[in-house]
Amino acid sequence: MSISMYQASVPVFDKLLGALSAILAKASSWAETRKIDQPVLINARLAPDMFALSRQVQIACDFAKGAGARLAGLEPPKYEDNETTFADLRARIDKTRKFLATLSAAQIDGSEERVIKLKIAGKDIEMKGLEYLLYTAMPNFYFHYTSAYAILRHNGLDLAKKEYLGN
Repeated sequence: MSISMYQASVPVFDKLLGALSAILAKASSWAETRKIDQPVLINARLAPDMFALSRQVQIACDFAKGAGARLAGLEPPKYEDNETTFADLRARIDKTRKFLATLSAAQIDGSEERVIKLKIAGKDIEMKGLEYLLYTAMPNFYFHYTSAYAILRHNGLDLAKKEYLGN
C-alpha cells in the first residue's frame, strides 16, 4: 500500500489544527476560570529568544496552508498576523482549515516532483515537492505546533498527549 502526497499532508494538517483549536479553547476557558488575562498566555514564550504563543500558532497555520497551496500549484493565501486573543487564533485556524478543505487529492497527488519555489530567510529556494513536504513543511509545522502546546503546558494548562494527538 502506498501513501499519496495528499494523504501525507492535508488531512494531517487539518487534524492537528483541529486539535490545536481545541487546546486553545481549553486554554481560554482555563484562563478565564483562573482569572489570568489572555495576553499573559498569548504573549508567553518558552525562552526569551523564541516566538510567543500567538506567533507559534500563526506560523503553524502558515506552514499548513503554504504546504497545501504550493503542493497544489497555487499561491498560498496571505493572512495578517494580528491575532491578540484565543478567539482570534482559533478563527485563524478555522480559516486555514477551510482553505485546506478546498484542496483536492487530484490537485496535490503527483506533486512529488513539482518544483516548489519559496523564500526562506531571505533566500530564494527551489526543491521538489516531496523534499519540501518531508524536510521543510512538516518539520516546521510540527515545531511550531509543539511549541504552542509546550507554552501552554509550561504555564500550567493541564494537557495530555491525547489532546496533542487530536484523539
